Amino acid sequence: MSIDTFTSWHVGVAAEAIVAAQFARCGVAVSVQYGADQPEYDLVAVEGDLLLKISVKGSKDGGWGLTQSYKKGRTYHEAIDAWLEAHGKKTIFCLVQFKGVELNKMPRVYLASPAEIAEEMHKSRAGNGETVLREYKKWTDKGIAAGTEDIIPEKWLFSEARVREMFENYA
Repeated sequence: MSIDTFTSWHVGVAAEAIVAAQFARCGVAVSVQYGADQPEYDLVAVEGDLLLKISVKGSKDGGWGLTQSYKKGRTYHEAIDAWLEAHGKKTIFCLVQFKGVELNKMPRVYLASPAEIAEEMHKSRAGNGETVLREYKKWTDKGIAAGTEDIIPEKWLFSEARVREMFENYA
């Protein structure tokens, strides 16, 4: 199978399966919503009486387009804020990155709340905001973000401790 046949649909299916598996490896019960394009979240993670709604976003290009649909007629910062307002308090995001990952390796997986994501997106492009959250982006010496870097916080890396933190803070 070539990378050309790894379509956005395949990325989404693979990302959801990997996220479900990772939560299960942490001893968390996972329920998958049935049907395509469910609103707000894709999976439900349950631990005892605690529940998290998980929106899974997969990528094979280094970034996750999150706020484009909110941009029309708004500044980048207004679009980010509108995106943030659209998510419930029990929703978290699980970001899966396939870029540069061999088939026999695990993709990089991150956990973040909508507020944490919005904060990073507000800081992106040298504080000018952006519609795409990037795992890593070094901006060229030209343009509004000249010479700056956008980097996903290391603390977002998927781990059992990060899963516990998500349950403690958002479930």
